[in-house]
Amino acid sequence: MSASTLPLPDWVARRAQTHADHVALEDAAGNWLSYADLDRQVSAVASWLREHGAGPGERIALLAGASIDFGIFAHAIPRSDAVLLPLNARLTEDELRFQITDGGVRLLFADAAHLERANAAISGTAAEVVSIEARPAGSPEPAGTPPEVEPDGVHSVIYTSGTTGSPKGALLTHGNFYWSAVASAENLGVDEGDRWLACMPLFHVGGLSILLRSAIYGTTAVIHDGFDERRVNTALRSGGITVLSVVATMLRRMLDADDEAYPSSVRAVLVGGGPVPEDLLVRARVRGLPVLQTYGLTETASQVATLSDEDALRKLGSAGLPLGVTTLRIAAEDRPADANEVGEIQVSGPTVTPGYLNRPDSTAASIRDGWLHTGDLGYLDEDGYLFVSDRRDDLIVTGGENVYPAEVEAALTSHPGVLEAAVVGLEDDRWGGTVAAVVVTREGKSPDAAALAQHLRASLAGYKVPRRFEFSTEPLPRTASGKLQRHLVRAGFASS
Repeated sequence: MSASTLPLPDWVARRAQTHADHVALEDAAGNWLSYADLDRQVSAVASWLREHGAGPGERIALLAGASIDFGIFAHAIPRSDAVLLPLNARLTEDELRFQITDGGVRLLFADAAHLERANAAISGTAAEVVSIEARPAGSPEPAGTPPEVEPDGVHSVIYTSGTTGSPKGALLTHGNFYWSAVASAENLGVDEGDRWLACMPLFHVGGLSILLRSAIYGTTAVIHDGFDERRVNTALRSGGITVLSVVATMLRRMLDADDEAYPSSVRAVLVGGGPVPEDLLVRARVRGLPVLQTYGLTETASQVATLSDEDALRKLGSAGLPLGVTTLRIAAEDRPADANEVGEIQVSGPTVTPGYLNRPDSTAASIRDGWLHTGDLGYLDEDGYLFVSDRRDDLIVTGGENVYPAEVEAALTSHPGVLEAAVVGLEDDRWGGTVAAVVVTREGKSPDAAALAQHLRASLAGYKVPRRFEFSTEPLPRTASGKLQRHLVRAGFASS
């Protein structure tokens, strides 16, 4: 029997034995639960879920804001032998209804703030809404022997962002999350005093993995009910936060909020969602923030590769080296790509999803011979560092030349007057495609199209420079996890 198939202990029950008095979950208001407290509450809620009919393989939906209660249910649903299906609180009622129906959800647990939307979303479905506020408080009995779980048992179904077509529910197993935590620990290390701040949505894999990793390690997850740059800055300086996960736009807002330095106790700021511009890396380093760029997917239970702070400027734009349990390759037209040759990023290892819920065709298309075909484009340099170019669907072909939007966006945001930018391809009768950009300018600064084009020509080939610019003072459309929604930007051009 290989290590990847051995039964795993229930993480919270195990930590109730080994770290009974250690803070497991804490919120921004200072409320907290020890691992012993959390274990009792998880046991009580798991029993309550079984009374409602939860059982093996049953998919139970959770529609709630980021909170300690969310953390309790995220652990209790798998302990009841059911499967956690966290719903994106930012979706419309129709979008929620699709996931409820597609997931075969019979029970949907919602907090007070989302009860009305939950009841509207289940209209026409077989689901029933139950308030999480009705949950039992927990029993006084101490933790018993930690129950075991099978590593290949499904822990969660997390729907992808659905930038093209309908969202798909990625099946993530206990083993996927466990090996992701092991790989992250090997890369970042684990300190017994670690306090990992979760200000990303908990219904996405990036936020949920913080809760699960913290339980696996026996460390503390600090939960904020949304991202507020000033509140995050305060937590880093006076809340003992040691690890933080954000995307580049969030990091920029943190640095723009004030001019104060950050303490040395912050040992890692993981930044996903795309390359971090050089100016942002330099500003963060000067202020004392060790930025680790990372690349991950829902289908891999979060991280695939991470760049160390020491390599941040030496390997500017890279997502780093693959994590220890992950094998990564680049395929160019069904052959192994050469160093620095762009191709599809493919991933193998124990963090890779076994497939998609109710989507055998999508599973067969995406996972072949043990390799996840990500649909992302990138390359490995001569040292094996990963550089992510773009989504295959976002690639722009103009006059036979490939343009990767992320590269142009990074060049645009290096201009001092640009806060953020989105680059998309538009149809063009002459060139096949043409490059277009939406630019959000900084307050008090208003570079025009000519100035930006001149700025770009200093670092980019002429065919990569947008032929069309639109300017906005409104934030760009992003998913709840901070990923840019280029399809909405493209639709905006089409309607203008």
